[in-house]
Amino acid sequence: MFGYVIPCKMELKIKDYEKIKAYYCGLCRAIKYNFGNIPRLTINYDMTFLAIFLDALDSHKNEYISSNCILHPFKKRNFIVNSSPLEYAAFMNVILAYHKLLDDVDDDNSFKSKIFSALIKRYFKEIPKEYLKIEEHMVKQLEKLYSLEKSGNIDNLDELSHPFGELTADSILNYCNDEKNKESLYYLGYNLGKWIYIIDAFDDLEKDLKHNKFNGINAALNKDNLPYNEFRESVQNRINFILTSYARECSEILNSLPIEKNYDILYNIFNYGLLEKMEFVFKKEESAK
Repeated sequence: MFGYVIPCKMELKIKDYEKIKAYYCGLCRAIKYNFGNIPRLTINYDMTFLAIFLDALDSHKNEYISSNCILHPFKKRNFIVNSSPLEYAAFMNVILAYHKLLDDVDDDNSFKSKIFSALIKRYFKEIPKEYLKIEEHMVKQLEKLYSLEKSGNIDNLDELSHPFGELTADSILNYCNDEKNKESLYYLGYNLGKWIYIIDAFDDLEKDLKHNKFNGINAALNKDNLPYNEFRESVQNRINFILTSYARECSEILNSLPIEKNYDILYNIFNYGLLEKMEFVFKKEESAK
């Protein structure tokens, strides 16, 4: 359920592409200095987006360093450092990665995920108490989601994706102390979270049906138990419309926020990146053929 919120590289200016890489490397560095090297394996682009978005609401000037890293020992990379949004994103990255591993264990009884989740859990002692309180609230939303998934009584996709929308909205609001724009920030995170949940479900649809695993789209919309190809054909236009609607909401809300920097990057993500990712997921099967 990670790695979907990315920019469209072909529409980026070089300076913005380099800046995104500096955020990504800065996030990796922040994870290292707060947790160590092993949790760096959990880094993902969705948390990079979180840092970029939260930092866009702050007017302070970014601080950069140029250095080598474990993956690029011979070529220096640019890192954004001493950034509160990156520090916050680092903690959220590890917390959400841990719960994703637990979900994999629950779904597949994955031995690999069992081992890795146990390793990641050891690093929770490094998480400040205020962030552990945030985790408690996230766990409640995840429990609501898992309860719905296991209930077998799912009336619609909107209801099913609601808890993940709440979780994503909370990840923004727990950092931002902006009462004036609280509602806009909430709905941007809420719509984005629902977009992530649904595109992930559509991306996994074939695999989940093949292995008889839970899939939100299948549970909510496949009331006639159609086989994969027939069901996908019948539902893809509807899913495309739903996802496009959520992406459009995010784009419209962005324009109402007091963005101090990173606007071009965020505009790219909401107007090109999300749609490009949708196109990739929808055409994945045809591309493979």
